[in-house]
Amino acid sequence: MGVFTFVVKNSGGEWKAKQHEGELEACAPSSYELQRKLVQAALSSDSSGGVQSSYSPVTPSSSVFQVIIGGGGGGGAFVSGGAAATPAGGAAAAAEAPPAEEKKEEKEESDDDMGFSLFD
Repeated sequence: MGVFTFVVKNSGGEWKAKQHEGELEACAPSSYELQRKLVQAALSSDSSGGVQSSYSPVTPSSSVFQVIIGGGGGGGAFVSGGAAATPAGGAAAAAEAPPAEEKKEEKEESDDDMGFSLFD
């Protein structure tokens, strides 16, 4: 799995991006075109799986763009508990993992249980 974070700036009508802690760079006339170029640049460095991206404006002329390649299906790598014990085989190991325990239904507490009401 590869995570590529870019700092994006607009200067003189041209959007420029430089990878945070890396060597990848790109520029384009629009932020949309720049995002497409950055995804292609990240894929040329790591083509190990699916692609997810996130564009977060900071100011009208700057933003942060992140490209995540791989990761095993919709952010599953960020689930606590199993991610640290996952071997390098990732997807194969996940397929062999035991099924998760069923969640027990919890009873919601009402205002009566607390001894006071919001509207007293």
